Amino acid sequence: MDEFDFLVIGSGSGLDVANAVANQGQSVAVVEKGPLGGTCLNRGCIPSKMLLYHADVLETVERAGEFGIDVEVGDVDFAAFVAEINDDVSEDAASIRRGLSSSDRHTLYDGEARFVDERTVEVDGGDDDGAEIRAETVLVAAGTRPAIPDIDGIEDVDYLTSKEALRLESPPDRLVVVGGGYIAAELGHFFGTFGSDVTIVGRRPHLLPEADEAVAEAFTDRYRDRFTVHTGHEVTAASEANGEITVEARPYEYGDDGGVVTGAEPVAVTGDELLVAAGRRPNTDTLNVDAAGIETDDRGFVETDEYLRTSADGVWALGDIVGEFLLKHSANHEARTVARNLVRDELEAVDYSAMPFAVFASPEVAGVGALEQDLRAAGRDYATNTYRYEDTARGDAMKAEGFVKAIIDLDGEILGCHVIGPEASTLVQEVVVVMQSGSGTIQAIQDAVHIHPALPEVVQRAFSGRFTRGGDHDHQHDH
Repeated sequence: MDEFDFLVIGSGSGLDVANAVANQGQSVAVVEKGPLGGTCLNRGCIPSKMLLYHADVLETVERAGEFGIDVEVGDVDFAAFVAEINDDVSEDAASIRRGLSSSDRHTLYDGEARFVDERTVEVDGGDDDGAEIRAETVLVAAGTRPAIPDIDGIEDVDYLTSKEALRLESPPDRLVVVGGGYIAAELGHFFGTFGSDVTIVGRRPHLLPEADEAVAEAFTDRYRDRFTVHTGHEVTAASEANGEITVEARPYEYGDDGGVVTGAEPVAVTGDELLVAAGRRPNTDTLNVDAAGIETDDRGFVETDEYLRTSADGVWALGDIVGEFLLKHSANHEARTVARNLVRDELEAVDYSAMPFAVFASPEVAGVGALEQDLRAAGRDYATNTYRYEDTARGDAMKAEGFVKAIIDLDGEILGCHVIGPEASTLVQEVVVVMQSGSGTIQAIQDAVHIHPALPEVVQRAFSGRFTRGGDHDHQHDH
């Protein structure tokens, strides 16, 4: 048996912790079955956002006529830029592997880790099949994988997940997407921009159901203009014949009252490719976590305390596998917390109070903090104000559609901010900083000098206008 001070399962954000403890002189083992760098680098944010930027460029060119500029796209070398991006990703993963392999502070094990007791794992498969590793401290950072819904016949269909979709050498003529979240939105935008006839089938009443309700509704309306969208539908069956894939969907009963979207009827949709983008499931089922005494929730995500310790002594967890926010920047944030807690005497709780998200679709969406529907359901006092892009000089010049929605409590503390429109992921960052900085009030945004006529003025005005209390338009407040 090989013994170490520290063992990390997974090579995404967990490597940040591994490097931190290695710098403290500890011996470190890393177990990884696939390419180094984790989901974000190999199958997620990095390749997808690089591909999506190509779609954004093409979309910009195609809009040139709105500004009196006559242009024509001569050719799109789709296969070439897909290959280039995937080659870049593979080289980055290989570079991480070379770095770990040459390090005298890290030992890399190729294979899948399975616990045999609290802090001991056995490597299954790969070059190091059968190796046993024990460590004083273990970090579980093994991530998630695409979830495949219980659809009749899906096992007999040659479907895509986001992993395979990011490597397609040509856009499908007709793409059917199962799922209404951010992966469905982003890949629908990507393939739709490059010519695919896209149909999206989602269970909830709107796409992006985890966004603020006003943003989700506006986003869904925009996507209905671009694509065929069936919200409020659950896919129940899939079949493949003569090179075509057909899915059947029925109205989905959601909520405690079992309601369905008004007017929803069963639908059948046929395409050349089927993309299943119905969420992610944790990899705990491959780790034999019961042998380690690691508790999981009813969805299989690892349970942790506020310091990211699991129920097993000396075992920590972070990233997608803990299920708080399935976002790379959240995993990086958690890694910094774990690294500090491992090398300091006083523990520090992980702070999720200002965790932003972004959807790099068209329109772009971003947000941070509370959603209005959650505040309303909880009976909280709050107020909102919305300001549109086109009511600013820059937004008008861009012919931009969208808005910033500010949510505050009645004392002026920022509870949330939600954006739909160009550069949403950039605009929301100002609010994240204010919420995280300690003051957290709208006064900080109101008092800051904003460049005129730059796009951040839409954020300033959203937080400087006349707020409506809790959706009751008879009660308004100036802040």
